[in-house]
Amino acid sequence: MNIDDFDFDLPEELIAQTPLKDRSASRLLALNKRNGEMEHSHFTDIKRYFRTGDCLVLNDTRVLPARLHGEKEDTGASVEILLLHQTEGDMWEVLAKPAKKIKKGTIISFGDGKLTATCMGLKEHGGRIVKFDYEGIFYEVLDELGEMPLPPYIKEQLPEKERYQTVYAKEEGSAAAPTAGLHFTNVLLDELKEMGVIITFITLHVGLGTFRPVSVDKVEEHEMHAEFYHMTKETAEILNRVKQENGRIISVGTTSTRTLETIARDHNGMFLEASGWTDIFIYPPYEFKAIDGLITNFHLPKSTLIMLISAFADKDTILAAYQEAVKHRYRFFSFGDAMIII
Repeated sequence: MNIDDFDFDLPEELIAQTPLKDRSASRLLALNKRNGEMEHSHFTDIKRYFRTGDCLVLNDTRVLPARLHGEKEDTGASVEILLLHQTEGDMWEVLAKPAKKIKKGTIISFGDGKLTATCMGLKEHGGRIVKFDYEGIFYEVLDELGEMPLPPYIKEQLPEKERYQTVYAKEEGSAAAPTAGLHFTNVLLDELKEMGVIITFITLHVGLGTFRPVSVDKVEEHEMHAEFYHMTKETAEILNRVKQENGRIISVGTTSTRTLETIARDHNGMFLEASGWTDIFIYPPYEFKAIDGLITNFHLPKSTLIMLISAFADKDTILAAYQEAVKHRYRFFSFGDAMIII
């Protein structure tokens, strides 16, 4: 399958640069994946696509303010690093820029020495292993000094860090937000619960692979970066019960979907308490074992994300829906509008 099969024309002005003040004020395109029918509404109308006994699965990862600006202690040269994931203790894998200035033994200072990072090893493509030194609690220091690692197509900094977090964000560890969840408010979640919708959580710490472009012509040759996931025993029991009682599992975002499909794939369609690293790459044709519905934002052309939803709803159906979204001036990407595929 060729990467160009997932291309479409997107006017640059439809890329949302800032979030709406009201999270749930975004628009919603509802797509029936069986017959291709579409409905235009608002995100608060999403309730009408649920029924009693359905289960909504949310990714409760919390985005780290993972972008740090500092300077080399020996020369004062400016350096930027982006935290990718914790390897052990105070050791982290990071992306450094400019990487050529960061050699083994280099010390970088942030916030006038409140935080320092010593380069302990080199990785590919600007990756480095660093050891942080600080006083107090690392995440509190990071919250004070770090910036939110917004996607490269977002040109403005956020005035409020929390606007790039879901209202249910809990588990620290992501380099990016699970953006489909940004539309939900606590009020809307409570209204779904009152309807008899079961709400449960998984964790997948989103890595920068989310923004990594596909650089090969043949889709099958692309390699995904591995990301850490966790499912609790409670969530596994809920999901198995929903399946047994013929309820629908509706996933919020591609990150939740990849976690659910990884676990179901590894356990013959069942859910178990599990943790690990997944590099699952979902593209057509793919037989979904876990989910019955998907809530997602509008994605980049030729991205692994549009490949995943094209596997769920048929590529031609998805591209037709995207043409409709462009025609009706929907807002695209992280701070954009949403669609539900069911």
